[in-house]
Amino acid sequence: MTFPLLRLTYNPRAAGSSDKSLSLVPYVTQREGEDAAPDNLVITHHSSGPRLYYADEDPRDRDPRGVLWARCGWNPVDAEGRISGVPQWKLMHPHRQMVCMQTLTCQVCTGPARTPLGFIFLASPRDHDPSWPNILTNQPPVCRRHTRAAARPCPHLEDDPTVFLARSAPLYGVHGTLYGRDEGGAKVIAQPDAPLPYGHPNIGTFLASQLVRRLKSFRVVGLDELLNDLATAS
Repeated sequence: MTFPLLRLTYNPRAAGSSDKSLSLVPYVTQREGEDAAPDNLVITHHSSGPRLYYADEDPRDRDPRGVLWARCGWNPVDAEGRISGVPQWKLMHPHRQMVCMQTLTCQVCTGPARTPLGFIFLASPRDHDPSWPNILTNQPPVCRRHTRAAARPCPHLEDDPTVFLARSAPLYGVHGTLYGRDEGGAKVIAQPDAPLPYGHPNIGTFLASQLVRRLKSFRVVGLDELLNDLATAS
């Protein structure tokens, strides 16, 4: 598989779009034409137990904790780093999502997401009960500049997101697909709804597609309240 250079100076504006509703496209959004790549997966014995591999594996196929990641095509980019292709608003590109979550950079522009008050995470109003002490999220954070803009085009956020302002958001685990082996080779066993935590006994034969963080020290705020608080803190 060919891996493009990752530019963390992304210009999210859609190249040549006359549709104003498409004028801002988050970096993590998957594009038409960025399809799943052939997996050629195999399972072999490892000192720690069965382990899932690509037959032609590249070191970049794994995240820093050694978990294997689903391959996905990459559309060409222009001279300014703008990704081509019609946005698939309901999908996040697995590798771009992982990069933003791993580095805690903005899912829209790839700039630093940390603010003076903490990290801003957006969620659908139907995804989480804000009274829970811990929240698991696969949505990368957003920077102050793109907090309001990120909510508008995404149908999942319904233009009325729950806003979590988190002081702490440690890595938790991954969403994806569990594999096993039969006489035909590697096969899908399960696609669990819940993320698999790092350190789980099945992590060695898991193919990840989204990175998940756990929000621990957070408060729930409205968009206007958040932006006012950030303005005061500046």
